Amino acid sequence: MAARLKEHYKKAVVSALMKEFGYRNPMAAPKVDKITINIGLGEATQNPKLMDGAAGELGLIAGQRPVVTKARKSVAAFKLRTGMSIGCMVTLRGDRMYEFLDRLVNVALPRVRDFRGVSTKSFDGRGNYTLGIRDQLIFPEIDYNKVEKIKGMNISITTTAKTDAEGIALLRHLGMPFRQ
Repeated sequence: MAARLKEHYKKAVVSALMKEFGYRNPMAAPKVDKITINIGLGEATQNPKLMDGAAGELGLIAGQRPVVTKARKSVAAFKLRTGMSIGCMVTLRGDRMYEFLDRLVNVALPRVRDFRGVSTKSFDGRGNYTLGIRDQLIFPEIDYNKVEKIKGMNISITTTAKTDAEGIALLRHLGMPFRQ
């Protein structure tokens, strides 16, 4: 069974974007290419056990096993050596990506305290969007009692849009709650 958001994209979003931007071909309409979720853990240099918890939680949220990222350079000021584990990340594509985006927009973001919408200023100029989340507890998969430490994460949504206006339109049609 295909993801609900993917069906919505094919049926409604493509035609809406074609009308809005005057594309002649449905393949020219921008689409979501991939979603990258990253948890950076600088404290993992002092306490390596934190990395296991972060990787486990990220695996629950994304639905696939995360990759542990290592330090490329040694930085004496941060007590960091080359090869130390400093974070974990997941790249989602296809149906998993649409499932995650659906859960993010409809379940997780509305659970943020005092939520009035996400900023439109986080686009990079090429139609890609990045948003930071302060705590992982907004996802229903995370059990509050098993969390040792509240960890934030960055979620980057990479699209095939050429401009920020196209990216905003695509994500708005997919249900992303932008601040007015």
